[in-house]
Amino acid sequence: MERLRHDDPPRLGPYLTLARLDADSTDGGAVPERRYLARTADGERTVLLCAPLADAAAPAAWAMEAELASRLSVPRFLRPASQGSEAGLPWYAVPYTPVLPLPAALAAHGGPLPEDLVRRLGAALAAGLAAAHARGQAHAGVSPAAVLLGAAGPLLGCFGAVRSAAPGGRPGLDPGCLAPELRSGGRPEPLGDVFALGAVLAYAASGHTVPEQSELPPGLRRLLASCLARDPADRPSAPQVLHALSTTGPARTPALAPAPAATPAATVLDEQAPPPLPGRVVAALAAQSAELLASELPAAPPARPAPQKVH
Repeated sequence: MERLRHDDPPRLGPYLTLARLDADSTDGGAVPERRYLARTADGERTVLLCAPLADAAAPAAWAMEAELASRLSVPRFLRPASQGSEAGLPWYAVPYTPVLPLPAALAAHGGPLPEDLVRRLGAALAAGLAAAHARGQAHAGVSPAAVLLGAAGPLLGCFGAVRSAAPGGRPGLDPGCLAPELRSGGRPEPLGDVFALGAVLAYAASGHTVPEQSELPPGLRRLLASCLARDPADRPSAPQVLHALSTTGPARTPALAPAPAATPAATVLDEQAPPPLPGRVVAALAAQSAELLASELPAAPPARPAPQKVH
């Protein structure tokens, strides 16, 4: 949790903002949207509240992407539960559960995550991307800050950040997560998501989205190099990434098998509990929850008076 800044909205829709989810700056690059921990004035509902960045997103396009995300119902994708607009600023909310953005999780852990956790994290995210890609939909917002870690496993937010970018602006993503075809103005496609997923897993394993090969665990180097190939045709599909991560262990180098069916077959990961998080990450999640429970609601800003008709 981070303190609100003077330019943060005190209220969006029925929710009073209590704190920022993200630090002002992180080693994981820019955050594509503003994210707040918020609560209704009666104290009954606590939510994760998201709004577009003023200089990164076109508000109308951002709202359309949030609406699409609310209808997709893809595993591991953060799904808006309610939406609205306040003084021209669109927002969406999801019920609160303790989560840490991936950069905050690395900061709490004190460095890169263990290889086994990186594999499980990657497999969960690859499964979600594979499900979306099977429907012909690219996420177009994968980055370290978009990954939210919690006790139930990872969630992927910031849906459509590239598509909703303001004309002439940047989508607010870590530059290392933008595939070459997107940096040159191309349309977001599933293999662009695979490039971004490779950058996210490189970040989780090394602390950098563009690391040196020597910084990566040997068992992940081949797979991540293929995900980060400049030519989309040289990248694996999301089901191939899922297969490689869920059928090999840290001691073995993953082999890229032929692409499975569009909807990935069940793996051993499907029947397991979410990956255990390092103790310091669990402690940071508990601290966030405790701090939020102890937060007092700010005074609700006065309602805007109804416009008067001029006769």
